[in-house]
Amino acid sequence: MQDWGSLNKELERSGRADELKKLSASEDARRLAGQLDADAVRRAAQRGDTEALKSLLGGALATEEGKRLARQLKQLLEG
Repeated sequence: MQDWGSLNKELERSGRADELKKLSASEDARRLAGQLDADAVRRAAQRGDTEALKSLLGGALATEEGKRLARQLKQLLEG
């Protein structure tokens, strides 16, 4: 997997960064964010606890909003 800096540069270079920003501001993204426990995600990320992150994000991505958002993100990143 690319590091975040490389991914950001690639998104900027390809012109997809603006599309990603729009996607992150969508109604589905707002609803999904409301379903996540941001503190739990932050703590798991700081600890490097990938199992906890998978569990937290997996539950959110199993919702209809999460499925739509994941599908849109995949399309965006695949170009």
